[in-house]
Amino acid sequence: MRRRVVTAACMMAIFMAAVEATIVATAMPTIVSDLGGFALFSWVFAAYLLAQAVSTPVYGRLADLYGRKRMFFIGATIFLVGSTACGFTWVFNSFALNPVIDWGMAALVVFRIFQGLGAGSIQSMATTIVGDIYPPQERARVQGWLSSVWGAAAIAGPLLGAFIVEHVHWAFVFWINLPIGAAAIAILARYHDEHVKPRSHQIDLRGAVLLMLGIGAILMPVIQAQELNGIVSAGLLGAGIVALVLLAFEERRTPEPILPFKLWRRRTMIGANFGGLFLGMLLMCVVAFLPTYVQTVMDRSATFAGFAVGSLSVAWSFGSVIAARVMGVSSYRTTGIIGGMLLIAGTSFLIALTQTSPFPWLLPGTILIGFGMGFCNQTFLLVMQGSVGWNERGVATSSFLFLRTIGQALGAALGGAILNLGIARYAPAADDMLGKLLDPARRAGLGADTIAHLTAAIAGSLHEVYVIAEVLAALTLLMSMFVPPRLNPTQPSHH
Repeated sequence: MRRRVVTAACMMAIFMAAVEATIVATAMPTIVSDLGGFALFSWVFAAYLLAQAVSTPVYGRLADLYGRKRMFFIGATIFLVGSTACGFTWVFNSFALNPVIDWGMAALVVFRIFQGLGAGSIQSMATTIVGDIYPPQERARVQGWLSSVWGAAAIAGPLLGAFIVEHVHWAFVFWINLPIGAAAIAILARYHDEHVKPRSHQIDLRGAVLLMLGIGAILMPVIQAQELNGIVSAGLLGAGIVALVLLAFEERRTPEPILPFKLWRRRTMIGANFGGLFLGMLLMCVVAFLPTYVQTVMDRSATFAGFAVGSLSVAWSFGSVIAARVMGVSSYRTTGIIGGMLLIAGTSFLIALTQTSPFPWLLPGTILIGFGMGFCNQTFLLVMQGSVGWNERGVATSSFLFLRTIGQALGAALGGAILNLGIARYAPAADDMLGKLLDPARRAGLGADTIAHLTAAIAGSLHEVYVIAEVLAALTLLMSMFVPPRLNPTQPSHH
């Protein structure tokens, strides 16, 4: 009984983490219409994902020293405090500060970083706790329960986000985490007994700091290309490259690196790692900007936007199940190739969209992309786990998940940069009107010509984002070719 209650708490925590991306993406057009700061749109995603990616392996190291339970409490508390603060960012717009800066959106980005630093603990610690309390012969069944949580979150997130922004206030998109997180903490505190055996570890904090500085400094001029002058952009890029070079030296000499470069010497691991990176980038190029396309270009409500994102997520869940069957009778490589072709087909549908395309034309694209994600993600993850021995499996899995999350941050940054540049090119000085376009109540006051001009600018910009998504789909297909031809779940390879 106690073990099932602890498992339920872990499932609640994973649901909270899983629902975060889709529920915020669905609400973003409404948030931008309220806070302004359209140029910072993609930073709301990139800042959160980057902080989550960098903090995840740090929590993993600390959990071996101080226990999973304690690290979960610390991470979940940080996450909930950040969630609370995110919901209050509308207050900043009422301050009599520099009017050039949209302080509400700037504050949201800062608090999303804080939220992401806590999120790095939630999924990893909940999954580890479940692995600790069940013996090996029962773990497969329990992992099935955890997978069902992601499917439920995929459906609930977009629909819940749409309901909140239409009937309550967008702040509750963040505040809905509070009762779920508090309940998970209370249950684990009461029912999970953990006996920590201290082990000697060296925490790679310098590596974590260098990684965040390096990636962050490179992302900044990419996203804010319109706002930063050439000297500042060059300085940030140079600082980012220096930080990543120092990171490479740091990771070679530290006993427990945050980035295990030694695994990258194998062709199979290179393909799977970069496959995860490209998948993450492709996912955010689609999901982060799909609600904006639906609500501005197609002039549909947040409910339709949520349905579009939800269809992709549900297809991903079904695709993962089907992929497991396909690779059982064929190979990892075949499954990955099928997934890559599905991704290319799906992004082709998005590229073919025009301003007059009806909403149903969008769904084949999102569904095909969802199935392709399920096939490819399952392929790359299982290849990583099957290509190493037991003593490297944990670090190999975390390496894949880490790079996929970094890919999501890069994808949000790249898509945001293309969107910002496109709008600056197609509709200069339109930033003030974009907020009105995203608000149904104020949209009608813009006039038909203005609406047509702005929607054309957004449609043209997002068309370019979808072209990049198709390039990433082709690269994902290419990474599938790195997998040995006859490798499948019944014939693991450790080479």
